[in-house]
Amino acid sequence: LALNEIYLGPPGHQTARYRLGPDGESDPGEAQASSGVLVGTGTGATGWLRSLWLERGSTAELPAPCEARLLWFVREAWPSPATGTTRVAGELGRGQGLRLTVESDRVVVFGDGMEADALELTWGQSVRLGIAETSLRLVT
Repeated sequence: LALNEIYLGPPGHQTARYRLGPDGESDPGEAQASSGVLVGTGTGATGWLRSLWLERGSTAELPAPCEARLLWFVREAWPSPATGTTRVAGELGRGQGLRLTVESDRVVVFGDGMEADALELTWGQSVRLGIAETSLRLVT
């Protein structure tokens, strides 16, 4: 779980190779090479997510803080004969998911900038992202 965003990608300044596609489909996803994927929430829409959104000139509306919607962006997708760049941004609503399957030695996954708390994935492992069933409640 993360409040603002989840980063999936290489540790440090390397390139990760993976397959990216909608969760729940038999399609294995598009082979990609990039410096990572960022999936952000409405509460993260004023930070890292907004930075990528502005850089891309995205026409998608940033999610509101309490909205059950996520935006995702691939960072520095690298086109090559073996990797594509057709899936570089999108949004997820409730019940929709994004799947990333690792095709390199190591990918880290962490939320809200907490790299020390990262999960490590290796070749062939997959991670699925979507909106959690449980919502955070702010008590004032």
